[in-house]
Amino acid sequence: MPQEIEDSDNLFEGSKKCISFNQYERNAKARKKCIAHYGSICFICGFDFGEKYGSLVKGFIHVHHIVSLSYIDGKYKVDPIADLRPVCPNCHAVIHSHEPPFKIEKDDKR
Repeated sequence: MPQEIEDSDNLFEGSKKCISFNQYERNAKARKKCIAHYGSICFICGFDFGEKYGSLVKGFIHVHHIVSLSYIDGKYKVDPIADLRPVCPNCHAVIHSHEPPFKIEKDDKR
């Protein structure tokens, strides 16, 4: 039986805190070329936002870097076909759910 939270417990959210992180630049043209080559269907699970939710989200997809930019020292020339894969947000979250991220093999399409 799950432990219930008593009504007297105070559960707060919304406090502000300052955090600092690196943000890596992405190339919009590389993203477009990746999607033009692979399509906007998840490379891992085959999910298609347009098929499931309709025309308003047709083409919605994340693009995953096979080698995380955080592992590459400085900028590099990206190959949209070799270096990127279209993945749905759920699969993308799972890939990055631990360190190092799960790998996607070249012929791993399901």
